[in-house]
Amino acid sequence: MSRKSIIHTPEEIIRIRRAARVTAEVRDRIAGAIEPGMTTAQLDDIAGAYIAEAGGTSACLGYGGFPGYICISLNEEVVHGIRSASRIIRNGDVVSIDVCVNIDGAVGDTARTVAVGEVTPDVRRLLAGTVEALDAGIAAARRGNRVGHVSAAVEKVAHRHRLGVVRDYVGHGCGISLHEPPEVPNFTGWGSGPLLEPGMVICIEPMLNLGTWKVTTDRNDHWTVRTGDGLYSAHFEHMVLITENQPEILTWPKMM
Repeated sequence: MSRKSIIHTPEEIIRIRRAARVTAEVRDRIAGAIEPGMTTAQLDDIAGAYIAEAGGTSACLGYGGFPGYICISLNEEVVHGIRSASRIIRNGDVVSIDVCVNIDGAVGDTARTVAVGEVTPDVRRLLAGTVEALDAGIAAARRGNRVGHVSAAVEKVAHRHRLGVVRDYVGHGCGISLHEPPEVPNFTGWGSGPLLEPGMVICIEPMLNLGTWKVTTDRNDHWTVRTGDGLYSAHFEHMVLITENQPEILTWPKMM
């Protein structure tokens, strides 16, 4: 992405903070509603109700033609999973929810992967490794660093946990619009990319796989992204404000 990074005004940051907080609260309510036996369509309807109760609207619904309130991706689905009345959530699944909410002229964007019932040790490694990678990326999101410092921090943790790093989809700026510059990859060389400056808001979102980093897009719905080898994937995302000092996580609390 060649567009210049956006430095938000103090007034915008007030609105962005509120949108991010509301989105985080909705994310965690949705996560708490996930139960074995429900369909992803039922979960999406619950999500839509929670977003409305919070006073917002879904930033996913209708975006590029997307047909759901949130993205719901199960197991080998990496991102952009679409609601279905026939897709049933079962014990041993992982459910990734990507929640985007418009409120008061700002937007919040956050994601979380939830284990349903008992999962395998490899899946626990996947979830814990992805959260650790997110935390490492956030720690590197400091004034004077570059986007590449964030990317390298995420990638280092992913490799230590023997996880594939998705390369086709990346994090991004966010705040007044859902997708703003700069792009925030989960892979790169140390020190590359745009400079991080106070007032920037970025979404750091590791998408890590148990196997290959390669992915495919469903030929039927043209949205759902799956791992190339059918192994599980995890997706965690926080919005982070670059400040004069420590990075500020706008979509608290931490998710594991």
